[in-house]
Amino acid sequence: MILAIAWRNIWRNKTRSLVILIALTLGLASGIFYMAFYKGMIDQRINSAIKTEASHIQIHHKQYLENPDKKLVISHTDSIINIIENETEVEAVCSRTIINSMIQSAATGSGVKITGINPQEEARVTNLHSKLIEGDYFETSRRNPIVIGKKLAEKLKVKLKSKVVITLQDLNGNITGAAFKVVGIYETSNTTYDETSVFVRSQDLNRLLSLDANSCHEIAVNEALSTVKNDLTNRLPQLDVKTWREIMPEVSLLESSFGLTMYIFIGIILLALLFGIVNTMLMAVLERTKELGMLMAVGMNRLRVFAMIMSETVILSVFGGLCGIILGWLLNIYFGFYGIDLGAWSTAYKSMGFDTLVYTRLTLDITLQIAAMVFVTGILAAIYPAIKALQLKPVEAIRIDM
Repeated sequence: MILAIAWRNIWRNKTRSLVILIALTLGLASGIFYMAFYKGMIDQRINSAIKTEASHIQIHHKQYLENPDKKLVISHTDSIINIIENETEVEAVCSRTIINSMIQSAATGSGVKITGINPQEEARVTNLHSKLIEGDYFETSRRNPIVIGKKLAEKLKVKLKSKVVITLQDLNGNITGAAFKVVGIYETSNTTYDETSVFVRSQDLNRLLSLDANSCHEIAVNEALSTVKNDLTNRLPQLDVKTWREIMPEVSLLESSFGLTMYIFIGIILLALLFGIVNTMLMAVLERTKELGMLMAVGMNRLRVFAMIMSETVILSVFGGLCGIILGWLLNIYFGFYGIDLGAWSTAYKSMGFDTLVYTRLTLDITLQIAAMVFVTGILAAIYPAIKALQLKPVEAIRIDM
């Protein structure tokens, strides 16, 4: 009975009710769409970090990450890889030789991270081979091929089949170098990575370093379950086993900060809408002062009056919130399929490692949390107008000429 009366009371002033419903709908839809957009950006950055840059797990010498010295290698790589592959949850493994050095072209030079890989094994762990925009992925049998990023190619002013020279210090302390031919140019969503990372075959880099063919600086692992890290730590106590979250804390921070960002952003929107709802319902109570006084005079107790005002406010909030959530989901589905092109700001976004085509992503748990926040907002917004209604004195209220 109370709910039916509350519903009719809401629509007694259609214009006012529609204004607050539209404000609720657009406000929440905007908030939900922003969270879907932000979630999509984060997921794409994490996917890029894992699939292109880091892999799920990396294994190094105990001291390598603190001091990436070329002498801190993992020996007997084959036997260690066999141990890793015996883990049922491991999907792929590859070894890498890594050194920071100089690369020079006829025009200029630059400091880069040189990664020596086995192309076939690397293709199972990362998707670098799918990022090529020119050339091929070490398909040549010739000596010293190199794959570089588009940004670095522009900086060095080189193209396919151009020669570049890598200069480095081998394990014996001797300065050495070799000419490499550019066979592929790749482009990822991270221009910093493209400018500072080059790839050669591990056998070529090991030869320059005078490094044993059965040694490496890093072993990358793709996993199916998150329990692999603990198992490998127990089985390889002499090595340093870390997940991508530990290797790339700045990317992990994006993931962990999403929940807090959502609560703050949606909370600000709901706080603004709360004052709008309070104002609307307070006006409705003041306009109906005489009517409420008559209801109390003929026997309607204060608890029912309180419940009626509370019901009106909560219904208005929940109805507007549902409309906002539905509209937000429709936008999420549409842009989750077609994406949002941020090409106009591509330089800024790519410098931070974000894709310029963002696909929105919204999960059910986020939606439920937002719905709960809307319900709580409705209850909070109802309290003050309902208290004002209870403070009315029937005798005085009836005499008011509205």
